[in-house]
Amino acid sequence: MTLSDFKKSLANNQPPTGLSIQLQSLWFDGKGDWEQAHDLVNDLMDEDAAYVHAYLHRKEGDQWNASYWYRNAGKAKPSVSLEEEWEQLVKHFL
Repeated sequence: MTLSDFKKSLANNQPPTGLSIQLQSLWFDGKGDWEQAHDLVNDLMDEDAAYVHAYLHRKEGDQWNASYWYRNAGKAKPSVSLEEEWEQLVKHFL
């Protein structure tokens, strides 16, 4: 699957089968369902989930919480737009 394919799948009612939990979360975020996206990664403690979790809190505007999750993910807080970060995350996990 490519980034373009992933974006096209946002027209569907459900995410494509076989996506990782991180990509499922990003899919729901891409659909505008921040709550569902957050619920998928909220209780996971691995670095990959923390990376998505950080992005979601950055998008929410909770910079302190975002910084906490970026540290847990071992990543620096990006200086790109939220749209660019979302695309980077999707490409990272595809």
